[in-house]
Amino acid sequence: MHGAGRAAQAGSHDPAFFYPIFCGGTMEQTLTVNGIAMHVVTEGEGPAVLLLHGFPDTHAVWRLQIDALVAAGYRVIAPDLRGYGKTEAPASEDAYAMEVLRADMVALLDALGVERALLIGHDWGSVVGWNLCMYAPERVERFVALSVGHPAAYTDGGPLQLLKGYYVLVFQLRGIAESLIKAFDWHALRGLASTPRHFEEWRNHLDRPGRLTAALNYYRANLKMFNASTWPTVKIPVLGIWSAGDVALTEAQMRGSEKYVGDSFQYERIEKAGHWLQLEAAPQVNASILKFLKAEQAGVQIASRETIP
Repeated sequence: MHGAGRAAQAGSHDPAFFYPIFCGGTMEQTLTVNGIAMHVVTEGEGPAVLLLHGFPDTHAVWRLQIDALVAAGYRVIAPDLRGYGKTEAPASEDAYAMEVLRADMVALLDALGVERALLIGHDWGSVVGWNLCMYAPERVERFVALSVGHPAAYTDGGPLQLLKGYYVLVFQLRGIAESLIKAFDWHALRGLASTPRHFEEWRNHLDRPGRLTAALNYYRANLKMFNASTWPTVKIPVLGIWSAGDVALTEAQMRGSEKYVGDSFQYERIEKAGHWLQLEAAPQVNASILKFLKAEQAGVQIASRETIP
């Protein structure tokens, strides 16, 4: 495992605020990015790979990918997105609008001196990734979208996707959604987690004041985004990976993403995994990612050194 242990705590919003902590080859730091204190884990040397988690995770959801990427010669950058983990959580709902989330990632790359990055996203991290590909393409070399396809393809998903995504409407109920999620000792999330450890990670960071609302604000601040009538064509190579056990997303919304990507869209289906495929099918996901990033090297062990407990 990459050693996501004691992280630097944000105690200042001074742009110079910087407390690095080294855990083996991993560095954890808190930087001021786009006006907020952002926690980020970096490891390795080589081309930069930016890992964007989704709801309701932190950077730790990538623990089974980081070793594989570093071993293949990459520099991994794994932030806690705005409102999550040890990154600051602004109270305003508007602070989670997509243009702000996108600006966070551009500012993070600037702060780390990265001109262009290879990009991997999951869940809301995929949505942010798609938006970076459309509106900041000069910063993205290649993109791997796990689980969530292009926003327009999601909208095109029809009745089945609407049915699977019912929770998006429930999350619009300010205050009520928070109470429902926390009810019966977080029963709603407990049943979704891939392992007991995964659930405990969620509860530990979402149970802090304001953190669950911050996570739900991604859904509240960006609902209208999916109704856009036009979208820029994605001209960056994209690999979409969807898992057959995903209870929230249809295969059609990932396959349909090809319509919105030039001529450089690839698709892979993982059979024996649910929504958190990077945890449940890590060896297969890692192999697909490394092949797409054109980084397969003779003798490199592409599976993580950790297995899921």
